[in-house]
Amino acid sequence: MPSRASDAQPAGAQGLPEIHTLQSGRQRLHVLPALGGALAGWEWQRERKWLPLLRPWSADPAKLYATACFPLLPWSNRITGGGFEFNGKHYPLAPNRAGEPYPIHGDSWRQAWSIVAQAEDRMTLELDSDRCDGNPYVYRARQVLTLRENALEIELRVTNAGDETLPYGLGLHPYFLHDAQTRLQFRSRGVWLSGPDRIPTAFSRELPADWDYNRPASLQGGLIDNCFEGWDGLAMIEDPTRGLRLQMHTTDRSGYVLMFRPNGLPYFCLEPVTHPIDAFHLPKQPGLIALAPGEDMVLLTRFTVCEIAQDPVQGTPRQTSLAR
Repeated sequence: MPSRASDAQPAGAQGLPEIHTLQSGRQRLHVLPALGGALAGWEWQRERKWLPLLRPWSADPAKLYATACFPLLPWSNRITGGGFEFNGKHYPLAPNRAGEPYPIHGDSWRQAWSIVAQAEDRMTLELDSDRCDGNPYVYRARQVLTLRENALEIELRVTNAGDETLPYGLGLHPYFLHDAQTRLQFRSRGVWLSGPDRIPTAFSRELPADWDYNRPASLQGGLIDNCFEGWDGLAMIEDPTRGLRLQMHTTDRSGYVLMFRPNGLPYFCLEPVTHPIDAFHLPKQPGLIALAPGEDMVLLTRFTVCEIAQDPVQGTPRQTSLAR
């Protein structure tokens, strides 16, 4: 039976945060409000098995990047320079993740969210943040998770609750599974190249070898940790090994999507975002939205699943570690 807020999985002996579960039709969604408002898993039922549609949570509360998906706000990715300039004023920011020289992915992933409403197929989470880690942002965030027919919809909204206008950005950080047979497709007109610190150095309309996903292409290859530009908001992932096709669609028209393709690991990230990496230090701060007190912005993303012909040789469905 689908869980409600009152019957969530309790924290275990190892101090694991509660998992709250939504269910609709052949889908289950596992949510970790206390762990940055992240997802622990999104699953699809086939016969008596539950297949992971996103990389399942590692069940290690100390590893906040080991979830299935988490929200990015009030900015996405890295900010250099020890902070940023806006309206003639410097706003300092400190690094917020071990091993990272720059503050990354905002601060909502570092804070506990609260459930304000829940039904069997829908949950609303909120976060009131007041200068987390000493940064200048005071905001209210709302995340609405809805299971629709064969789809997961995530609406992410941020409202400036402070007393001064500041630049804001939004994003999602989903982790998708892949193997040698998986193919990804999304449109772009170029990519921001970067240096060893993964900060953009130049925009290139010529995509490096095996970085072109304008046509379906493999996810095998070296590291990609870059922002693509000219995205139309649609991406397709075809997984013949498990007989699944995923579609990601966002209504945002900023044209930016971040890709993280680690070498030799069975997952990748394709992150719908409203601005490029280190936009705070790019000319005209592209994609960032200056929100006055009381103003808000929203990012709406839908993930759709359907079944396709399963590869008869490779097809060995994997059951998520969260199945129960």
